[in-house]
Amino acid sequence: MDPPAAKRSRGYPAGPEEGDAGAGAVRGRGRPEALLDLSAKRVAESWAFEQVEERFSRVPEPVQKRIVFWSFPRSEREICMYSSLGYQSPEGEHDARVPFTRGLHLLQSGAVDRVLQVGFHLSGNIREPGGPGEPERLYHVSISFDRCKITSVSCGCDNRDLFYCAHVVALSLYRIRHARQVELRLPISETLSQMNRDQLQKFVQYLISAHHTEVLPTAQRLADEILLLGSEINLVHGAPDPTAGAGIEDANCWHLDEEQIQEQVKQLLSNGGYYGASQQLRSMFCKVREMLRMRDSNGARMLILMTEQFLQDPRLALWQQQGAGMTDKCRQLWDELGALWVCVVLSPHCKPEERASWLQLLGKWDKLDVCPLEEGNYSFDRPSLQPTMALSPGPEEEEEMVAAGSRHTVFGRALQAGSLHWNDTHLQRILASDCYGPSLTGHMGSDKPTFDPQGRPLWLGEPFPTACARVDTLRAHGYTRQALRLAGAIVNTLRLQRRHQLESYKQQKKELLLKGSTCITNTEGWVGHPLDPIGCLCRALLEACRLEEETLALYPDSGPEKRKVTYQHVPVPGIPGESYLALALEVTLLGLGQQRALPEGLYAQDKVVRNEEQLLTLLEEVELDERLVQVLRKQAGLLLEGGPFSGFGEVLFRESVPMHTCARYLFTALLPHDPDLAYRLALRAMRLPVLETALPAGEPHPNPLDSVLSNRFPRWFILGHLETRQCELASSMLTAAKGDPKWLHAVLGSIQQNIHSPSLLFKLAQDACKTATPASAPPDTTLLGIALELGLQVMRMTLSTMTWRRREMVRWLVSCATEIGPQALMNIMQNWYSLFTPVEAATIVAVTGTTHATLLRLQLDAPRREELWACARTLALQCAMKDPQNCALPALTLCEKNHAAFEAAYQIVLDAAAGGLGHAHLFTVARYMEHRGLPLRAYKLATLALAQLSIAFNQDSHPAVNDVLWACSLSHSLGRHELSAIVPLIIRSIHCAPMLSDILRRWTLSAPGLGPLGARRAAKPLGTDRAPLCQLLDAAVAAYINTSHSRLTHISPRHYGDFIEFLGKARETFLLAPDGHLQFAQFLENLKQTYKGKKKLMLLVRERFG
Repeated sequence: MDPPAAKRSRGYPAGPEEGDAGAGAVRGRGRPEALLDLSAKRVAESWAFEQVEERFSRVPEPVQKRIVFWSFPRSEREICMYSSLGYQSPEGEHDARVPFTRGLHLLQSGAVDRVLQVGFHLSGNIREPGGPGEPERLYHVSISFDRCKITSVSCGCDNRDLFYCAHVVALSLYRIRHARQVELRLPISETLSQMNRDQLQKFVQYLISAHHTEVLPTAQRLADEILLLGSEINLVHGAPDPTAGAGIEDANCWHLDEEQIQEQVKQLLSNGGYYGASQQLRSMFCKVREMLRMRDSNGARMLILMTEQFLQDPRLALWQQQGAGMTDKCRQLWDELGALWVCVVLSPHCKPEERASWLQLLGKWDKLDVCPLEEGNYSFDRPSLQPTMALSPGPEEEEEMVAAGSRHTVFGRALQAGSLHWNDTHLQRILASDCYGPSLTGHMGSDKPTFDPQGRPLWLGEPFPTACARVDTLRAHGYTRQALRLAGAIVNTLRLQRRHQLESYKQQKKELLLKGSTCITNTEGWVGHPLDPIGCLCRALLEACRLEEETLALYPDSGPEKRKVTYQHVPVPGIPGESYLALALEVTLLGLGQQRALPEGLYAQDKVVRNEEQLLTLLEEVELDERLVQVLRKQAGLLLEGGPFSGFGEVLFRESVPMHTCARYLFTALLPHDPDLAYRLALRAMRLPVLETALPAGEPHPNPLDSVLSNRFPRWFILGHLETRQCELASSMLTAAKGDPKWLHAVLGSIQQNIHSPSLLFKLAQDACKTATPASAPPDTTLLGIALELGLQVMRMTLSTMTWRRREMVRWLVSCATEIGPQALMNIMQNWYSLFTPVEAATIVAVTGTTHATLLRLQLDAPRREELWACARTLALQCAMKDPQNCALPALTLCEKNHAAFEAAYQIVLDAAAGGLGHAHLFTVARYMEHRGLPLRAYKLATLALAQLSIAFNQDSHPAVNDVLWACSLSHSLGRHELSAIVPLIIRSIHCAPMLSDILRRWTLSAPGLGPLGARRAAKPLGTDRAPLCQLLDAAVAAYINTSHSRLTHISPRHYGDFIEFLGKARETFLLAPDGHLQFAQFLENLKQTYKGKKKLMLLVRERFG
């Protein structure tokens, strides 16, 4: 393929004298360039100087000088390319760290001097100002060049960067801009040939004298070899000349520091976890693309060097051993690497031997165990661009699906690209002309159609991603017009394919709608595909419509803010009414709206989402005019009618990728122009088939794939993200539909049918409520009602599967109902059993709904306020009956101001006590009753609690200890009758001796009946020798005796001290009885006789008690 005409890149600096070095320069005023210069330019570009010398026996010195003069690079674009990681316009802000910018500043500040060109060698000095307090630095720079390419550089700064240093840039720009000011000499060998023997000897001696410390040993060695007749140096004709240019067999390419590239890539990969490292590696990929666009052979060389370092990354082996996937950043870099190799291998102008060497390398890398695999269920050989598409896969296609599991590395597509070529006659004619049509050619001798019914060229017969890879390759290698022509043919093919699909769908529409499901027609989705076919087409078409060339920052993190890209309509040649901008919009929407199966693997699924967002970002940069709006409306209509081929079709495959993100863009773009179409499209896209109910039992699967993939639900790694996108689409529709009851209710129905996540429904409800109640406008009652309805659905969904956010949800629901009015609040109270647990209803709904703040918000009159209170009390009583354990006390609290309701709540507690209400809850309610000034009811509940209680002999720290002591204190304050009644309960329930003795002492300190409701004041405290305390004393003594025997059964020496203390407390209780001293002595004697084997313990007992 012939390369496109070269043109000077805009934005690169050009000095006032660049015309002297540029092609086609005009010398003087209107005087054409000399024929000698025109001829010398062509020779200097194409022939090595050795070839000139061999071709012609004698080349005149003026001719030699002009060839040498024109052999230096004439364009600054290459100098900039080799001295910066990106392309930046000089009119913008420069980053002072970029070598090209620094070199330009050095040139403009006059830092370049003593410039000398000897043959094909350029040298000069660069004076760079030092820092504050530092002297000026002087650098000597040498540059070798050949056939308009710099072949080697040397600088005294010992630059270890990836590309040329600022000093090399300054000298190169000086030579380009001030070419005629540079002193020019022929190659040194030509000068030497004009000297006689004496002159040569003088020349050599002066040279050695000037540099004797450096060259004297070498000079002596060479002299010895020359004087030796049989030496090798005497057998070679002539002598090397570093200023004479390259030889015929030498490679002609720009200087590239391979070692430094390898070192930098290795270092960046070792810092792979950092954002800056990934960005710099991407910049290096951009540099490869820039070289390819300039058709510079170093593009492939640099990519080879980078690939080798990528494969030597030690993390690859580690990830393989651990069975872990590589990081997302690393995976994205590998994807870009693979796509670049497709562009390199598919090059339309490379030599066959070059392609063969690349394929050999790729084949070797492909076989390495550490070579990463391409994730996702993407076919490598299934044709996607066909004039028609069946709705059911054939046997061959099924075999391809089964075979999809074979090993495919990231280099697999590049290897397949090696079998592609550009010599198809139809393809060449597409690329060669904008006006290629049936009138220019007869039948192509192929079974494939070559033109659509309108006479526009088609490109069929290879997979759609492969065809788009051709477009990307053409762009990458600088064939912009050819890329646009092929992109146009691909779009024509897609349009024809869509027409055939719609016709096929219409024939089977009735059957498919009756079935309610469909097979998948595209297992290989175009969005998220490793070759990014839709992105390739879209960018190629958009690039033709840019008003101004977008520039890339040299250092993305530190450059100026990215300028906004502006697009204009550029007509498609030969097709009236078409523009590349409209085609870009159409093809992107077609790809985004394609119904396709979600690929397998976390990264492949994540890439689908990321690629979709990237494409939509491109579309959002395009300002929609009336022409583009018409394209949007047409494409939206086709997506709705697309059947199983469209993700917006009436029937969906269960595992198809949802359309929420694309639909949100379309909804926002169409809403101002066609609201009806916008809502229909967005409502259709709300579906998430994978979460919907499976097919009815007994119904056959519509596709063999479905039986394999229907159980793949756990492998939807991005399901949470997809549900969030679905929620965002719904939120956009709710916000836009504010004030329109028709669409609000339609959106509500779609949300209730399609969104299955309670947390997302709750977020939607909150957003709707917030939108419906602006601070400076009256509320939207319809939207508020929808918010409440969504909140009620969340309550019903989470009632049986509680979440940690339930309390927040319940409180919000009450506040939302309050915003609507008292009737909504009473409705949720009356229907609480289907929405809330009894605890939520009694402690949150009823309480929050009757707070002072709520009543003020509702602004109710007295009757309506009493109605709300009555509703809340009824709710509380119902909750207390259903869950008395947790709701009795809240019900009593809420019913305090209504006697009948309070009595009903109290009766519920009494009934629940008979039904097994625990002692802890009974004590709590009893304390509440005492606090309310109802001690008799408190006493009643306390006795019911004691009847259920049992405290063993060793439970000194039982949780109910304080409650028991409180109950005893309450009965003591009420009088002797209540105290006498509670003593039997205490004796029956409590077997802990210390606790019984504590109660006994408390009751002996003061007379009973001193409380506010005591029958009469006793004259003196009760004695332990009379009822009822004598019974309690006997029980305490018996408890001490039994506890002592129990403890002595398994006592260890380390517990002897505790037991002696325990006996001390027992003696204090024994002594409360009239004959307590004798009883305790008899008790001790019994212990000594029974446990006389424990001599040490009994010795301690005698020492303490005698």
